[in-house]
Amino acid sequence: MIVLDTHIWVWWVHGDVHLTPTQREAIIANETDVIGVSAISCWEIAKLVEYGRLELPVLLEEWFEQALDYPGIQLLALTPEIAIESTRLPGNFHRDPADQIIVATARVYNCPLVTLDEKILNYPHVTTIR
Repeated sequence: MIVLDTHIWVWWVHGDVHLTPTQREAIIANETDVIGVSAISCWEIAKLVEYGRLELPVLLEEWFEQALDYPGIQLLALTPEIAIESTRLPGNFHRDPADQIIVATARVYNCPLVTLDEKILNYPHVTTIR
């Protein structure tokens, strides 16, 4: 199992060239297992569309329907355990609540987080795939 950061999920769905070969391989390798997407990523994508910072080729509802239907993709709920973990991350982590929840999700599921976010990559208390 792996967890995708929001931008990685969007890039995967759109076949974006920003995905590294290592990230692409990790995603493909987990298509028969679980590719976790935090529920907060849906909110992040909706907000990016609302603010005009992300343009999707179809309506948001249709995009989610298609993106959540990819092989292996599983929407991971924001559970009380994840909510609590996001407020108790060890060490120094930045204050972006969506990133805190995504990192907490990977920690609770004890699996790697696929990301290119430098703040997360530099955080030593979560395993990442870059």
